[in-house]
Amino acid sequence: MSTETDPAGGVLRTKSIEQSIRDTEEPEHALRKSLSALDLTVFGVGVIIGTGIFVLTGKVAKETAGPATALAFVAAAVVCALAALCYAEFASTVPVAGSAYTFSYASLGELPAWIIGWDLVLEFALGTAVVAVGWSGYVRSLMDNADWHLPAALQGPDVEGGAFDLLAFLLILVLTAILVMGMKLSARITAIVVAIKVGVVLIVIVAGLFFVEAANYDPFIPEAQGRIEGSGWDAPLVQLLFGYEPTNFGVMGIFTAASVVFFAFIGFDVVATAAEETKVPQRDMPRGILGSLLICTVLYVAVSLVVTGMQHYTELSTSAPLADAFKSVGHPFYAGVISFGAAVGLTTVCMILLLGQTRVFFAMSRDGLLPRFFSKTHPRFRTPYRPTVLLGVIIAVVAGFTSINELATLVNIGTLFAFVVVALGVIILRRTRPDLHRAFRTPLVPLLPVLSVAASVWLMLNLPVETWFRFAVWMALGCVVYAVYGRSHSRLGRVGSDAKY
Repeated sequence: MSTETDPAGGVLRTKSIEQSIRDTEEPEHALRKSLSALDLTVFGVGVIIGTGIFVLTGKVAKETAGPATALAFVAAAVVCALAALCYAEFASTVPVAGSAYTFSYASLGELPAWIIGWDLVLEFALGTAVVAVGWSGYVRSLMDNADWHLPAALQGPDVEGGAFDLLAFLLILVLTAILVMGMKLSARITAIVVAIKVGVVLIVIVAGLFFVEAANYDPFIPEAQGRIEGSGWDAPLVQLLFGYEPTNFGVMGIFTAASVVFFAFIGFDVVATAAEETKVPQRDMPRGILGSLLICTVLYVAVSLVVTGMQHYTELSTSAPLADAFKSVGHPFYAGVISFGAAVGLTTVCMILLLGQTRVFFAMSRDGLLPRFFSKTHPRFRTPYRPTVLLGVIIAVVAGFTSINELATLVNIGTLFAFVVVALGVIILRRTRPDLHRAFRTPLVPLLPVLSVAASVWLMLNLPVETWFRFAVWMALGCVVYAVYGRSHSRLGRVGSDAKY
């Protein structure tokens, strides 16, 4: 199957799993193995629970699904679970940094691998910057409560008179330094922050239960309403292609809501990027991926049921629904607790998204598709410090100077595209390498991966045409970079270089 010395330099040449694993043993390009299943689960929970649970719950309940938002979270979780089973098989079979990029290289070929790697770079970079800006907003709110105020010019472009978001900039620089110093340190800090964040979520659930009124659940699935989507760039692609018009509320509104709350689950796939730094990846990667997804689904469903039970969905706030729900029942103290939990929790989201991006970038440079300069690990910390510093500084500047809320949907389409590629890769690798030892096997292949592809594509079709256009432009740019640099510098395409691949 491997074509490691492909003289034709074909863009569909594949890199054998054996060679991928051998690359991880090169001293100058090796990462330290220090993570356990618990570390991976904590990472997953740390990156998944973010603005989704604190903001999207109320917005979707009020505008799209009502109390049935809980079912929308379940539907989105099913889509993620289908993909997670595919990720778990790959991550336990190919325990190499790079996640979907590495998996694609072993199954689909070099060009598809490059495309998915380029896609992940965009997904993680934008995700990190968007979350950092959101974190900055929560911290400024807490500072205002304490009567501390930053100058308007340092509050970011989204604020009137603002030019530079100092807090978002500094956050990413600090997290970059932590990632350079080692995965174990990152895991310890993440564990502390996740404990605080989950504690706040549990407080919301337990305290909120005392204020739930059954009348607020009536009707649980509100009557369907037509949805004004606009035309052209603002309309979902499915509407443009097939004339299908998504609805708010009703049974179909649940699925429309699922395409929105899907953003709240983004991140579990980042766990797969740490496969190379896991002590026993064959056992621990499936546990970390599936365990974190299950925990977050339970928390999301519980929070959505509590908040729609505390306050009728038509009265929910769309900016701070959990905090405002407690204010509506006369308990503003909990609003402050929720804001604190959101601010603390978003730090881990930023750190783990940045971690995922640097690992994909590192894997691509180790294969020669990006400059090999970036594949050297730190002599002491055994971390990919060069891409970590480079990307950290770039993202810090982007977060500081750019208002990028409108680009957040690119994170969704990038993630769903990765889901599609990984699911297809499982089917292909089962046929081309049936001899491989798979510590975890995705059940019901090819049915389950096909369902994963179908579900991901459906959610992608519900995204605006404008998002698809931006995504296509980024992908086209990536193909140009590959043609100009990656294809000719690929280590896999060099002839007669088995010994020094």
